Amino acid sequence: MATVKQKLLFRNKNVNSSDGTLKSFTERSNGYNQTVNVLKGRTQTRRKSLNDSLEGDIKDFLINESELHTYDDLTKVNPVTPTTVLKCLQARYSAKVFYTHAGCTLVALNPFQPVPHLYSLDVMREYHSAPQPQEFKPHIFIVAEEAYRNVQGQVEPINQSLVVSGESGAGKTWTSRCLMKYYATVAASSQKCQNTIEKIERRVLDSNPLMEAFGNACTLRNNNSSRFGKYIQLQLNSSQLLVGASVQTYLLEKTRVAFQAPNERNFHIFYQMMKGATEKQRLDWMMPLDQDFTWLPNVEKTLDEDCLQETVEAMINLGINEEKRAQIFRILAGLLQLGNVDFSPASEESQPCALDENSKGFLQKASVLLQVPLDELQTCLIVRTLRAGKQNVLKPCSLSECTIRRDCLAKVIYAQLFDWLVTFINNSMSADTSMWCNFIGLLDVYGFECFLLNNLEQLCINYANEKLQQHFVGHYLKAQQEEYVSEGLQWSFVRYQDNQACLDLIEGSPTSIISLLNEECRLNRASDARQFRVRLEKELSENANISWDKLSKEPHFTVAHYAGQVRYQIEGMMEKNKDPVPPELICVLQESHDSLLHSLFHEDDHESGASRGHNKVVTVVSKFKNSLESLMKILHSTTPHYTRCIKPNPECRPLTFKKEEVITQLEACGIVETINISAAGFPIRIPYVSFLQRYGLIANMILNRDDSPVMSDESVLRSVVEDVLSLVLKRHTPNSTLNPVDNNIMVHCGRTKVFLTHTLLEMLEESRMRVQSQKAFCIQCAWRRHQRHQHNIKTQAATRIQAGVRSWLVRREVKKLHKAASVIQSRWRRWRAHMDALAEAELDDAEDFVEEQACGLPKLDPLLKERGSVQLSSIPEPVVVRGWPIGLVMASAPNVTVSLTASGFQRVMSMMACLKIPFRHSEYKVETNQFEQGVASIRAQPRGSIKMHLQRSPLLYANMQPVHKTDGVTGFNQILLERT
Repeated sequence: MATVKQKLLFRNKNVNSSDGTLKSFTERSNGYNQTVNVLKGRTQTRRKSLNDSLEGDIKDFLINESELHTYDDLTKVNPVTPTTVLKCLQARYSAKVFYTHAGCTLVALNPFQPVPHLYSLDVMREYHSAPQPQEFKPHIFIVAEEAYRNVQGQVEPINQSLVVSGESGAGKTWTSRCLMKYYATVAASSQKCQNTIEKIERRVLDSNPLMEAFGNACTLRNNNSSRFGKYIQLQLNSSQLLVGASVQTYLLEKTRVAFQAPNERNFHIFYQMMKGATEKQRLDWMMPLDQDFTWLPNVEKTLDEDCLQETVEAMINLGINEEKRAQIFRILAGLLQLGNVDFSPASEESQPCALDENSKGFLQKASVLLQVPLDELQTCLIVRTLRAGKQNVLKPCSLSECTIRRDCLAKVIYAQLFDWLVTFINNSMSADTSMWCNFIGLLDVYGFECFLLNNLEQLCINYANEKLQQHFVGHYLKAQQEEYVSEGLQWSFVRYQDNQACLDLIEGSPTSIISLLNEECRLNRASDARQFRVRLEKELSENANISWDKLSKEPHFTVAHYAGQVRYQIEGMMEKNKDPVPPELICVLQESHDSLLHSLFHEDDHESGASRGHNKVVTVVSKFKNSLESLMKILHSTTPHYTRCIKPNPECRPLTFKKEEVITQLEACGIVETINISAAGFPIRIPYVSFLQRYGLIANMILNRDDSPVMSDESVLRSVVEDVLSLVLKRHTPNSTLNPVDNNIMVHCGRTKVFLTHTLLEMLEESRMRVQSQKAFCIQCAWRRHQRHQHNIKTQAATRIQAGVRSWLVRREVKKLHKAASVIQSRWRRWRAHMDALAEAELDDAEDFVEEQACGLPKLDPLLKERGSVQLSSIPEPVVVRGWPIGLVMASAPNVTVSLTASGFQRVMSMMACLKIPFRHSEYKVETNQFEQGVASIRAQPRGSIKMHLQRSPLLYANMQPVHKTDGVTGFNQILLERT
């Protein structure tokens, strides 16, 4: 800036010096005037260039265009003007970023190309599980999650509404589809009743392609334009789980069945049948592959929506059985055949119109498909019934009347079929009122429309958009500014575009376009477009939003809507508003043998409708106005969330941004005014009572609903609120106070409410979460201490019980053992005494036997006798030694010398005897004899060879005892060994 000032001073000096030179020069020159003019022009040029350069420097200082694509919120743009907002959106669109916040509104730019990674299940889970989804990049899932968390937090009003608005082709249908998929995924993530939840989720998602097939069409501005409005109500239970859904529709454009504007198409379902039918289905529907249909223009144009299989699968998932599906497709095929019927003018006025051969064939196919009598069908199309008193008079219809009646028949059948589908969908997925307590509504209505020819349909569509725009203006702009004033905030008003004057023109009382239309339709006379135009000009000329082109020959009127001027054709508007259905057409349809078609035209309903007088006739705009008013009541009772869909270019080309197209939509939908108010004001407003109920715990001030005197005193509430805010502000910024000079940019306490910015709200939530964590920690500690105490008490009690039971069991077991031991001891002593007696008797016999044989044996070597060994080599002949008892073995040894000790010998010989291992095979052998030769007795004399037996005593009782010993010699053998 200093450099700029120096340049400015320098240039001013040059100008002054040049002026002085001019004065001296003009005194000596005759060209004074010419030179002065030239120098003045140069000076002005220099000043202009200086101002331009200075303005450019300031713009560069304020606007960093290289960083515009990083602004997630348009309120961060400085300054907030349509031009800077447009540049920011263009930069983000070029960077393939299609969502941007605009204060409390989300702006969505249509990319006109698939972006699958932007709407995947992983992205849904990421936004749903995030502690603060607002910290993520702008996305339609942020709006969905905010509404869902409002329901979870029971923030008043609890019910939510998501309003998706924009022009035709801006992406409203796709946005609504993404929202439904998000809620069907997020609100059905529980494991409880998983089958039921998955069934509801599947039906909610399948209702969308079915309704798009029957209610959407390709128009000049959009390949998948919704030709009806719908409000989808997702029903949630107390656990915020999706338990059902319902659909409410508005104003189906049924005239599209019989009339399509140039370069537009009929409803998608007809093209799906033409391109996706099998050979069998073509035979059933009487639709040959080479047949052309008058009501199906632009068949060669292929769209992604021309998929019959997807529609059939949706029907199956919604529960429409095969019979009903076949009936639906036969009815649709009959309408196509009916559209090929053409009439020829009659030769005489008294004769009805005739049909050519082709038309007769088409009419016959239509009668077969609709299952109505052919003669009655043809008669009701070409002959009308007039009621004269109590008599009916038949009168032939003119050529135009026959065409109108044919189109009327097709439109009424299609409209009734569409309503039946909506009712069936609601019955299949709607939950009982006792099962759900809250809802999230998705509003997807037609965008603002302006075509070359605009009639009653466009008037109703634009009327609905005007009502939504008024709700947006009232909710976010006018209501916010007025609330600031009522609460005592110093606020500089932002001028906004209020469309109340346009709404007064359309629906006002006592005189408006709708009231004049209804009055004209209730009169029992032929409608006259020119006369109606004159009446409009007479009654509504004072309203500045209506005008007429006096040079035009066609009767029309032009309405200045919030999005631009639209010229409406009056011709045919009254007939469409009346929407008359000749009773003879209804009678023919009631005689249909098709059960579905017959049920669509129930006699009671249509008889009650036909019995109404002309003064009580319900017109199209009246029904639409009533349904729209009920919709607005729902929106006013819920928390709205607005998403503005923007169409970047009229040609629907991918990633093409046209400034003129976008800036018109931004200004028309009030985005710039929204940004101004949201950026400069307080977007969050909370009543004192609600504030203290949520944030009072930060300062340990809990407000109960029972404290009615405190709740009614606004001054007391305000002081408590200020204490809470002061505590939060001091914690984050120690030097801050609630002085308006310091913190009016973050918070302001009004008369009944506290006004906050998002920054301070985040600080409050953080403090509340910290206090809740502390309180929860204290509660957890107390609860765990209580649980531990209870656990110890139960453990001690269980230990005492177990000790008592175990002591009783031990005492019982000890008593049993004592008793058993006594019995065993007595039995053992008795048995042992008996065994000792037997062993002693046998021992006496063995000693006698040894003494008798001692005289016949050779004398033993004294040295060996001292060592306890036996000399066996003196025996003349080899003898087989019997291994019992050891004394006899020593006395009757064979002709082999073996030196061994008594204990070692017995052990080695026992092992050899068990294993049958021969030892010095040529001189003697060791054998066992228990199982081969019988048990030897000590009373038997050894004859020939002696067999040694060391495994077991031959005595019957010597080797028996209760205790088993794995090692050593027992019984009588032990006695003999000890004595030898």
